[in-house]
Amino acid sequence: MEMMIIFAIVFIHEMGHYLAAKFFKWRVKRVMLWVFGGVMETEEHGNRRVKEELIVTLAGPIQHIPIYLVLHALFYLELISEPLFQTAIWYNTVILLFNLLPIWPLDGGKILFYLLSVILPFRKALDAIFLLSLSLCAFLSIGYIIFYPFTLTFTAIMIFLFLENRLEWKRRFYVFMRFLMVRYRGNETVKKIEPLYLPGNLTLMDVFNHFKRERRHLIIIPANERSVKRIDETDCLHAYFREKQYTKRIKDLF
Repeated sequence: MEMMIIFAIVFIHEMGHYLAAKFFKWRVKRVMLWVFGGVMETEEHGNRRVKEELIVTLAGPIQHIPIYLVLHALFYLELISEPLFQTAIWYNTVILLFNLLPIWPLDGGKILFYLLSVILPFRKALDAIFLLSLSLCAFLSIGYIIFYPFTLTFTAIMIFLFLENRLEWKRRFYVFMRFLMVRYRGNETVKKIEPLYLPGNLTLMDVFNHFKRERRHLIIIPANERSVKRIDETDCLHAYFREKQYTKRIKDLF
């Protein structure tokens, strides 16, 4: 009975993500269900508007509110017993709070990443979220070992989170390149133009490491003591992806 309750809650949670993603026409590979949560695999994270990604991510935790309402209604109408009601309420609360932890790929971790990617350059936000996630996983594991007895469920969850973050850490450059390709093709949502004051001895990849989401950058580098050069980010992306100028310094390219 407990496994059926957990599966039902996780299924409803993930369907919230899935339906919201389909509403925005995301490409969804699959939805994987596991104890205390699930994962919707998609290639869209980091490439859509931040507002849109927040809606898709929050669509999962929001499903726990109608679950609470339905459970209370069923208990009030005496359609379920009190032990069953208390068990369902407990798992609904635990699954909700667990998924809001700031650990990737939990919903809380994704929300934190979206916020970091607006404040920080995209590349730094990627590094920050995975390092923070691994640190929190280690902290929770050590704390659990010290204060609680061994449980197979918690161990399996921690192993999954460690492996997932380790894999994403290895894939972060691929994710960053996909982010740049979206900008190169002109599909990035732009809310404001933000200048970047950078030295001319940087390579194009060094320049890209300063790019932020939903910003269009004007790169300004000193030409000499009295003048500067202004270079649009589109020219930099074109030089990298079209002309394959990978290693030259930016002041020598323009």
